[in-house]
Amino acid sequence: MGARREVVITGLGVLSPIGIGVPQLHEHLRENRSGIRVWEAPEFGMRLPVGLIERDFSGEFTKLELPYLDRCSQLAVLAAKQAAEDAGISQFDSFGQRAGLYFGSVGGGVKVEHEWVEEFHVRRKRAAKPYTIMACMLNSAPAHISIRQQILGPVMTHSSACTSSGAAIGDAFRAIRDGYLDVALAGGAEACLIPTFVALWTSLRALADPDPFAVERSCRPFDRKRSGLVLGEGAVFFVLEAKESAQRRGAEAYARMSGYGVASDGYHIGSPKSEGQIATLRAALQDAGLQAADIDYLNAHATATPGGDPVEARAIAAVFENVPVSSTKAIHGHLLGAASALELAVTMLAVNRSFLPATAHLDEIDPACALNHVARTPVFGRSVRNAMSLSAGFGGTNVALVVSSDSGMPAK
Repeated sequence: MGARREVVITGLGVLSPIGIGVPQLHEHLRENRSGIRVWEAPEFGMRLPVGLIERDFSGEFTKLELPYLDRCSQLAVLAAKQAAEDAGISQFDSFGQRAGLYFGSVGGGVKVEHEWVEEFHVRRKRAAKPYTIMACMLNSAPAHISIRQQILGPVMTHSSACTSSGAAIGDAFRAIRDGYLDVALAGGAEACLIPTFVALWTSLRALADPDPFAVERSCRPFDRKRSGLVLGEGAVFFVLEAKESAQRRGAEAYARMSGYGVASDGYHIGSPKSEGQIATLRAALQDAGLQAADIDYLNAHATATPGGDPVEARAIAAVFENVPVSSTKAIHGHLLGAASALELAVTMLAVNRSFLPATAHLDEIDPACALNHVARTPVFGRSVRNAMSLSAGFGGTNVALVVSSDSGMPAK
């Protein structure tokens, strides 16, 4: 292993509640346009706000392919393809074992799994269809991507709750930076908006009720009147690449990937701890070779839960003096295993397009969450040299990722 190499982001693929593709994502962020809608499950009498992609993607696949593809895998395959095409790479086989794939998810093919459980217990079936296990296994989505995209190096699946895709992206970054790979597809996907899975969350009493006047205002991070998190679905993938590899191809870059921090709370499986988040933020700064004052924007994990937001606010305040902070979950919801990937995409666009995304609906800041909030309205024309995204997950794993503007390459 030689000297550290620079890593750039040459491709981005997005299927999210706030846009399909980079142009739509940027437009929604600029306009603070929400993708949160009412979702109903008659089986449980539930009516909840969710970050929803109002589109069926099954028509993108053949009848022979569909049995192996849960909605999560469908989203992942399409987002990964979009990212590769954005980077100008049709197939990765020319990289041989120097190309990798790093994926994060909480539920994977949970819809297929839960449907089989219903068939077993309710309909008394004793044999599943032969493709069932391959459709619901957690590494199903990256397996499909690696086959389609001919990724012949490591294909790794991460599952650390809400930091799953963040850890996947961070490990891909390290593998390229440290010389083990030249290029990687990295990201995550989640498609858990099914009654049985959502019912698990209602038992935690952590979900927000629909706002009685406007459902898109249901998720209100850092606000005094916040009532809980809003679940969402989607898939986001990046093409990370060694700078010299990207230059050889004549590629353009969104930004430079510059830092990765990961640390665990060692405290409680369901409650966060500021000390773990502080350690993560500092580890990411050290990894990037930056000081706290060098960060021009921070995308917070902030899920809009009464207990979680103040813990994170204390951690941010302990490390940063006056960094602009926002949580875009207010408009796209919490994508669980794909949350880190979507929020890194937002953070990267802040760097690439020179603006500060806002926390929508932040009308009355909770004194327990006092920070330099970008509230309600994005700030345009603001140079963002370095930006950070922080994620925290059940089980206590925290991840912070840093992106920087000085890629030394033509910008996308």
